[in-house]
Parts: sequence; C-alpha cells; structure tokens
Amino acid sequence: MNQAGASWPVILVPVGTNEDALDGCLAALDAGTPHGTRVWLADDAQAGPRGLALIRHWLGTTRLQAAHTRRSQPLGEAAHLQQALQACGNADVVVLASDARPVPGWLTQLAACLASDAAIATATPWCNAGEVAAWPRIGEIVVLPDALGRLADACAHLPADYPPLPSAVAHAVLLRGLARVAAGGVDGVSYQSWYAALIDLSLRMAGLGGRNVLCDNAFVLRDAESAPQTGDLDALAVRWPAWHARLADCLMHDPLLPQRQRLQQALQAAERVPPQPDLFVTP
Repeated sequence: MNQAGASWPVILVPVGTNEDALDGCLAALDAGTPHGTRVWLADDAQAGPRGLALIRHWLGTTRLQAAHTRRSQPLGEAAHLQQALQACGNADVVVLASDARPVPGWLTQLAACLASDAAIATATPWCNAGEVAAWPRIGEIVVLPDALGRLADACAHLPADYPPLPSAVAHAVLLRGLARVAAGGVDGVSYQSWYAALIDLSLRMAGLGGRNVLCDNAFVLRDAESAPQTGDLDALAVRWPAWHARLADCLMHDPLLPQRQRLQQALQAAERVPPQPDLFVTP
C-alpha cells in the first residue's frame, strides 16, 4: 500500500446486480478519485457474468488500489456490510452505492469535512436522489444528465457549512472509523437493508455525541434512492420511536434550503463561464 492511497479513506462499494450502473460507477471513480485510493468491491454474490467481466477489466486498468471479493452465497445487504466494515477495523470508510456516480473532487471534500471537526461521525454529500440530502429539491429524484463536470466546478467554488442531517443517507457516506466502532458497528441482525442499518448506526453515533452532517460542497449522482426491506421500518420505529416524526419535520420544513440555493447559484455561475476562457482574453 503506497502512502498516497493510505492518506485517503477506504472506499467500500457493495456490488449490486445493475451492471450498467456498476460500469458507470467504476468509470466515475476513476475519473474523480485521487490516484492510489483504496477501493474494495465487496460482492455479496450479486454480480452476474457480465458484472464480473466488467470488474475484472476495471481491476486491470484502474489507477486506484482496488480489490474485489465475492461470497459464494449471499449473506444479505446489511449483514454483508456489517462484515465488511468490521474487516476495516478503525479505518475511516466511504460506503458508496454501486449505482452511484461520484462527481470529481468528492473524496477530497468528504475527507476535509471529516477532518474539520472530530465530532463529525458521518459526512454525506448531496445527491439528486438523496432524500433529505437531495438536490435541487428535498425528497425528490431529479435526473441530471451529463452533470458531472458542471457540478464539480460548482462544488469546487462553494464554502462549506457542514449543516446537520437527521441521519446519514445511503447513496454515499463517509463513516469515522473510531465513532463507528464505539457505537457497536452495523446491526446486520435487526435490519435487512443498508438504508435502515445506516440510519440506526448514525443515530447510535449521534447518541454518543457524534454529528451527522451534509458535506455541502460534494456531490454524488444516482438514478434512484435506496429503500428499506420488509420489516426494517418497523424495527426502526421500535428502536427509535421519534425518528419518523423527525424525518417528516425535516422533509416539510427543509432546513437545508439555503445550502440548496447556494449550490444552485454556484452552478448557474459555473455555466456562465465560457469554455477555455483563456482563448477569450484580450491581450
């Protein structure tokens, strides 16, 4: 492991069944992630033959420090991530959905967010399908075709507030390793989905004094939101009876509206900059 890779959080990608989305995710990782970053493709026996071929090709060409593991039989989404994160020990880890496409600069900005305050336990970037962290409108999925470059430019010029979130969101989240371990890690027994297990984990970290924040100068694209599996919402309601009301209040009142508007303004400013501006400079 080289020093460049060791300086960044580990990226953990739980491999899914959508092969086209996985191809897009791996391409976006290559294009927008610092060279040498450690990436673990953790496959809970989900990838089919084409997916496995895509992974093999990518492993042979990427400049990231990447590895792929595959279970012979599926364990289940939350239980598999519990096992994978346990194997990471105290390391800070980004869990990135395999159908997500991170915008260039995303990991740098997430790492800076975590480093800014030792109390931050989770950092979640914006997403066009990110529930409470959704942009441009809270709780909505908005298709943003060909937006990687424009969003990267806009995010690069944004100051960061790191406002609080009710919980982390499953499209992409940077977990502080020490806080995760102190909270007992992922509960892969009570929950089936990573969606619900992440909510539970981030609420337990908050109970120990950690902060769940939005990294409001980073962005990850996705075509659909994560979803709970059967019984997960009931399990959350039993353990966290105030959770659903808190989430509903956030969705109704949108406390992140100022940050949403600021990103919109930065994007509009980036779109007004002509291509290759040096060609238009008068000597």
